[in-house]
Amino acid sequence: MESLWKLTYLLEPASLTLIVTAVLVTFASASRALDHGKEMERNLDFSEASITLDRSQALMIPLASSCSLLIMFYLFSSVSHVVTAFTAVASASALFFCFSPYVASLKSQLGLMDPFVSRCCSKSFTRSQGILLLFCIGTVGAWLVSGHWLLNNLLGICICVAFVSHVRLPNIKICVLLLVCLFVYDIFWVFFSERFFGANVMVSVATQKASNPVHTVADSLSLPGLQLIAQKLELPVKLVFPRDLLGGVVPGSSSVDYMMLGLGDMAIPGMLLALVLSFDHQKSKENSLDLSSKRHKYVWYAVVGYAVGLVAALAAGILSQSPQPALLYLVPSTLGPVILLSWIRKELRELWDGSKLIPNDKPWSMEV
Repeated sequence: MESLWKLTYLLEPASLTLIVTAVLVTFASASRALDHGKEMERNLDFSEASITLDRSQALMIPLASSCSLLIMFYLFSSVSHVVTAFTAVASASALFFCFSPYVASLKSQLGLMDPFVSRCCSKSFTRSQGILLLFCIGTVGAWLVSGHWLLNNLLGICICVAFVSHVRLPNIKICVLLLVCLFVYDIFWVFFSERFFGANVMVSVATQKASNPVHTVADSLSLPGLQLIAQKLELPVKLVFPRDLLGGVVPGSSSVDYMMLGLGDMAIPGMLLALVLSFDHQKSKENSLDLSSKRHKYVWYAVVGYAVGLVAALAAGILSQSPQPALLYLVPSTLGPVILLSWIRKELRELWDGSKLIPNDKPWSMEV
């Protein structure tokens, strides 16, 4: 009974905020992926073409992720500055990608003139895009200086949205292959890696902080105000919420502890949501003339399944007082309802094989 009473800590502000944020980000990522696909179809912009995974690439992702984990586990102190610099560039790019549609919409609504001001990397930049780029660089700079968890979360959310928008799954067959492989990957690195490597590799990598290259440069040059620059940074590869958010603290934790959820635990289910959302959109166009054909969309079953799986993962962590592989709960809770519902509707074959790729999709080369 005492164990069940611990589940009330799911109602703590930090837990509720994490759950709501993760669900909204996952759905927003799928929605932005659908909009981005429509933009590519409409503009036929080859430079913005997305990556569509095939079977071999789906198999390579868990292997590449495992290699990255081991590199970060053994050599993180050596590559920390490089990883932080690369993350800063990726964060600025993702921030620009996520805010661009809102800037364009605002410009259209206000009827503002937006002349081209320069060219960069064979692409023309308008004045509004230049201002947005400066804002994105300033935001990343603020994160480097302060290391604040809110900025960390903002950048992480943008990276998740950009990833789901640019990496596509062609059908449920490839989706099942990818999710099952990552399901095994998550379980192994959380539950069994300590037997082989002497420590929980996943937890060690997820909780370690990166060195701040800005702090290092400022220190070497003896610049004033050095104490204001964060020496260590939480990289925006996860959502973090202080457990003392609004004063709520889970027993057994200190006030400086954080509740964490990796970006992969949003991005991977987000790819599934993007796939079924695209399928729903295709079906709604086919049935637009049939007013009697009212159907619940697959995406809502997947969203509800994601929320249930996330709550189950957090509950398991609270009851066991140990880290849990979130995909252990998220993969069955999202993939299961979609496959079951499509089988009942006799649409599993159509969803399994997928539709033809849009003309401007380009294959992903694994060459470095």
